[in-house]
Amino acid sequence: MSESLPAQTPAAETAMENRVLKKVTWRLIPFIIAMYLINYLDRTNISIAGPGGMNEDLGLTATQFGFAAGIFFFGYLLLEVPSNLALHRFGARIWLARILISWGLVASAMAFVTNEYWLYGLRFLLGVAEAGFFPGIVLYLTYWFPARRRARATALFMLAIPLSNVVGAPLSSWLIDRGETVLGDFAGWRFMFLIEGLPAVALGIMCLFLLTDRPRDAAWLKPEERAWLTARIEAEEMATVNAYHYPVRRALLQPRVWALSFVYFGAVYGLYALSFFLPTIIAGFSERFGTEYSIVQIGLITAIPYSFGAVAMILWSRHGDRTGERVWHVALPLFIGGAAIPVALYMDSPFTTMIAVTICCMAICATLPCFWPLPQTFLAGAAAAAGIALVNSLGNSAGFFAPYITGGLAELTGTQNAGLWVVGLTMIAAGFVTLALKAAPKPDGSRAQ
Repeated sequence: MSESLPAQTPAAETAMENRVLKKVTWRLIPFIIAMYLINYLDRTNISIAGPGGMNEDLGLTATQFGFAAGIFFFGYLLLEVPSNLALHRFGARIWLARILISWGLVASAMAFVTNEYWLYGLRFLLGVAEAGFFPGIVLYLTYWFPARRRARATALFMLAIPLSNVVGAPLSSWLIDRGETVLGDFAGWRFMFLIEGLPAVALGIMCLFLLTDRPRDAAWLKPEERAWLTARIEAEEMATVNAYHYPVRRALLQPRVWALSFVYFGAVYGLYALSFFLPTIIAGFSERFGTEYSIVQIGLITAIPYSFGAVAMILWSRHGDRTGERVWHVALPLFIGGAAIPVALYMDSPFTTMIAVTICCMAICATLPCFWPLPQTFLAGAAAAAGIALVNSLGNSAGFFAPYITGGLAELTGTQNAGLWVVGLTMIAAGFVTLALKAAPKPDGSRAQ
């Protein structure tokens, strides 16, 4: 138990909160952003490799490419819950280091695939290696940030999603372009996989020295700051545990957890459909509009929607924290993004098409950090570790279905239209489920905010 603290005036409490959380933010968030940036880059750089020569070299159809992109999530989903429980038990420092080092080695090994079956196998193993990373970080933030500051903290670390596309797409394209001349007959896309897997190994080693498991262990905080933050976080956890009394098994069976999983599924469906197929869609502008782009230009154009998405993510999450409202901050961008993506199909130029795609990307990025405070309103401790992992696991199954269905429909119909209609409708359905959760009472009789 934490030591009891003397009562403080509201002004002193606010000053302490701002001072402590500023230190926590600067100490933890930049490193977490770096980890997640590499994480997201290593799972999605196949989207640049595909049109960058991999599909041609391995003889992949659109459906096979979609399956290779999506099979990652089979391994990922199998181990999400046990991995997050292991992090809760053993601590973030050791467990995250294990995750990063193992996925970095697998990501680099993808440089040596010889056919679609080796590609499927390594993508599956990449998912196994990465399992637990994202929900582990979400859980880790609950150890350091009070509830009313978590959407903002989550948005800061999730900046890695748009940043990985702003920085990663041009970087991956450049590595493919330059890699053709570096190692002789070693294809550029292989060189990209080899190089981009190595930073994860380095960051995994750094985890052991830079991360701190809990506020009570933070030697970089003053004693009174450690005591204040420990007491604040433990008080919030105890209040949630006392209100709901959820053991792990009951948390996993909660209808709200499964409903939130579908909401997250809708947001992630849109995210991965864009992540895996936007470069292919841009490459298709040549046939649709008569434009021609190099692999580097495709990477730069891919980065544009995510640049705006990063801004939307920060501003919308801050508004959510300031107002304390959560449900509409998730539902509204889901509706907007779901409507915007089919609109892109009927634009008459690359410029107007990219405007619609950018609106959709901004909506998805705005949704994600505002979503994660929702399960934390009724889950704490081991129940939070299991519940958050289950929501992330089921929601991320969209990472398989989105590229596989989008690729399959593209191959069946000859265009991206049907697949993107499915994206839009799935996001809109998720928005309606979010509003239904607002109307449905929680187990204690209250309603979602």
